[in-house]
Amino acid sequence: MARIDDGYDYLYKIVLVGDSGVGKSNLLTRFTKNEFNYDSRTTIGVEFATSIIKVEEKAIKAQIWDTAGQERYRAITKAYYRGAFGALILYDISKKATFESVERWLKELKENSDNDMVIMLVGNKSDLTNQRQVRTDEGKAFASAHGLNFIETSALDASNVNEAFTEILTEIYNQKRAKPVVGDKEQAPDVEKVQNIRITDPAKEHSKKKSCSC
Repeated sequence: MARIDDGYDYLYKIVLVGDSGVGKSNLLTRFTKNEFNYDSRTTIGVEFATSIIKVEEKAIKAQIWDTAGQERYRAITKAYYRGAFGALILYDISKKATFESVERWLKELKENSDNDMVIMLVGNKSDLTNQRQVRTDEGKAFASAHGLNFIETSALDASNVNEAFTEILTEIYNQKRAKPVVGDKEQAPDVEKVQNIRITDPAKEHSKKKSCSC
């Protein structure tokens, strides 16, 4: 059943994963707010935002969760994979190491999500052509070998950002429309801007405990 009263028909949760610094937060804000933050800080824990697109005259609301790429938050962010219908695995085309981490992120997703999750491999920062360390054909080959969708994007100049989210949401819709997922206010807070989920930094907590005299 549709949520016409709330302005959308279907609600799909998507997660963004990848190493720290690959541009997940800016990809999210470019898609949801058409903004780019040059002073973007590393995500602590998770953040989310929402946006609505039209697919076959249906309003599809995407709830997109941006997860921290740092190892110390891994146990926390894994919990947010559950219930996701799609995932974007990002790497930075100018940093080979982030591409080499993709297989680990893919394994982690598959271990903590449903088998029918739609996954897209995203080579971000395509504007850094002079600093490219990962060829386009390398990204395509990995995606093909693992049955993933593939696209290169730039959050800076907005290249292919809308296309990436539209493609994955359309595929989810086509896969799930026989069993539509209806939005629920408890499962999907209805906010149109990024919300910070406050996660305590483990390193700071450890420091506090050491200095406590009680």
